[in-house]
Amino acid sequence: MLNVQFPGLGIHFTINPIAFSIGSLTVRWYGVIIAVGFLLAFLYVMSSCKKFNMDQDKLIDAVIVGIIGGIIGARAYYVIFDTSDQYLRNPISALYIWEGGLGIYGGIIGGLLCGALIAKLRKISIPAMLDLASLGFLIGQTIGRWGNFVNQEAFGRETTLPWGMVSENTSAIANGPVHPCFLYESLWCLLGFVLLHIFSRKFRRYDGQVFLGYLIWYGVGRFFIEGLRTDSLITPILPLRVSQVVAVATVLTGVALMVVFRNRTTLAGCGSPKVMALNAVVDEVPEELIDDGTSTIFDQSAAEDTTENTVQEPVETEPAAEEKEISDRASSEDAVSKDTEE
Repeated sequence: MLNVQFPGLGIHFTINPIAFSIGSLTVRWYGVIIAVGFLLAFLYVMSSCKKFNMDQDKLIDAVIVGIIGGIIGARAYYVIFDTSDQYLRNPISALYIWEGGLGIYGGIIGGLLCGALIAKLRKISIPAMLDLASLGFLIGQTIGRWGNFVNQEAFGRETTLPWGMVSENTSAIANGPVHPCFLYESLWCLLGFVLLHIFSRKFRRYDGQVFLGYLIWYGVGRFFIEGLRTDSLITPILPLRVSQVVAVATVLTGVALMVVFRNRTTLAGCGSPKVMALNAVVDEVPEELIDDGTSTIFDQSAAEDTTENTVQEPVETEPAAEEKEISDRASSEDAVSKDTEE
């Protein structure tokens, strides 16, 4: 059993890292939480296929292969940059992912490469798939960071802030509460998901724009959060954390591509209503855009309606017909009266 406290908040947790056991098989909470994150991300991506005009069956192939590639990439990233000799002494332990030790950036890189390969083979728009995948990543990262909480990982240096955390692992390197970096990153990813989800539905101007936003958003947060940590991987050459170096690279790449693509308006699914209309994505265009005359797509139908209104003949009403009949009858009676007088 592990003990985690937030003294400033008066909160104390007693955690059993093992979720359950089946015979000799032990399932840890770390693996369960990671699996839940994958599942929620998968459900979100599948439910958003229609919005992005993507074939669900084809996308499932890319997602499944992407998940496998993500797990392999995350573990490989951690093992490669681990500074201890544990994997040299016991190479088979590199496969024990349920014990912890996954590099998020490795998972992102591995997942994207494998998913993009299948998307290419299945003729799926890779930029649109990247947009959808990045939103799924944020969900998975929001949930998955709590696996670090259970394992007492991803914490920072000492702090006097009221939400400082104390545990068996933190006590080994600090005399007081430390930054709960896992919590910072979970909240940062949750906020990023909410903002980019709204952006994808209302403001996206081209396929791939949400993915670039993800690179910038996550990279900025990860750079500063990693600066607080004491247990992250260090580069073998520079006295910098590996994730900080990668974060800087992703932010610079995202910003540069945003500038290069600033005038692009190629959109296959949801996004800015005007850009959707420009690309003839009419299924999701709001009615107010259709009515306000800003789109030229609907000019032809509007012209037809105008033509119908101008050529329509007035229809003689029933009261007018009755008046004519009364007038004819009166004229007939006058004629008879005149004949009688004569």
